[in-house]
Amino acid sequence: MEGNVAPLKLFLAFLRLGCTAFGGPAMVKYIKDLACRKNGWVKKEDFDHGVALVQTIPGATAMQAAAYAGLKAGGGIGALAAYTGFSLPAFVFMTILSVVYLHAIDLRPVEACFLGFKVIVVAIVANATISFGRKMVRSWQDVLLVAAAAGYLVIKGSPVTAIIVCGLAGIFLYPGIGGKEGAKGTKGFRELMSAESVRFAGLVTAAVAVMLAVLFFLDPLLGKLCALMMKIDFFAYGGGYASLPLMLHEVVDKRHLLSAKVLMDGIALGQVTPGPIVITAAFVGYLLKGFLGAAACTWAIFTPSFLILLVAAPVFENFRNAPVFRRCMRGVLSSFVGLLLAVFISFVLAISWKVASVLLAIAAFLALNLKVDILWVVLAGGGLAIIFL
Repeated sequence: MEGNVAPLKLFLAFLRLGCTAFGGPAMVKYIKDLACRKNGWVKKEDFDHGVALVQTIPGATAMQAAAYAGLKAGGGIGALAAYTGFSLPAFVFMTILSVVYLHAIDLRPVEACFLGFKVIVVAIVANATISFGRKMVRSWQDVLLVAAAAGYLVIKGSPVTAIIVCGLAGIFLYPGIGGKEGAKGTKGFRELMSAESVRFAGLVTAAVAVMLAVLFFLDPLLGKLCALMMKIDFFAYGGGYASLPLMLHEVVDKRHLLSAKVLMDGIALGQVTPGPIVITAAFVGYLLKGFLGAAACTWAIFTPSFLILLVAAPVFENFRNAPVFRRCMRGVLSSFVGLLLAVFISFVLAISWKVASVLLAIAAFLALNLKVDILWVVLAGGGLAIIFL
């Protein structure tokens, strides 16, 4: 059945799964069950290969895993169907919550609830920083890149610059990381271009370019917002949380489109909706340009990583074992620990702390460390905030 699944069938299956897609990367298991065990669309070994791929390229891990399953099951159009179906519920839920937020934020209980959400976001970012750190920081080189990236962002440097510099530095800082046995030879350019997913990526890229040009012509601000979201997604290595430093810098520090406190509200809403945390883009788009802004920013934040997946999938085996590539990726992923650390510091400074809010943050952090579902942590934090803050 692999490779011949109808796009509509993939869309509906992943739409249903997307309605309960809480837990971020934890959803990869359920995507595997759907595509491999339940329907037999994808071979298990192929899916596992795809998981390795999506952890190496930009984008939210679960979203990319859904797209990869769709790619294997139905080609390029299948990847688009699965990707769209899986992300649609998150967009709908986030847009609804954005409407409620904009019209109810001045009510005292709602204001207190969102103050609690801000506190929970601090705990979430702290937990994400530590989780990334445990996986990535294992040598003095890692510590050096973490400190450099964090320090650079704290003084308002560009996260994109930090990512690029740390990636290049990784080539020289990790001489002990070599290639892996079993690496295949590099495909020729003509062979690469003949891959179905690469040709489909070319068509999608052309369509994206046309749509972006139309947006710039009809509404320059909306066009700029979409270009901004594409930039964020293009450099979001390491999963959905990797987008937070980039979004904070581009939306708050550099362009002053929203305040840090408002963006934190959007991040909190992103945790109570299904789907990846990058759906915060819909919140940003709605506050700045209404429903059209929410839709356009959601489209933009998911597009670059999808295109990268289409191009990378046929040639991944050719470059993932190369020493230079592995050293570069080690540097890039180390930099995200530092960038998340800087976001944590920024969010801490954005809150007027009280004893009750400090205790709430500590309780949320401990709950997350005990593997309590993040959805319940956010909802409980909002409820407690109404009572105590």
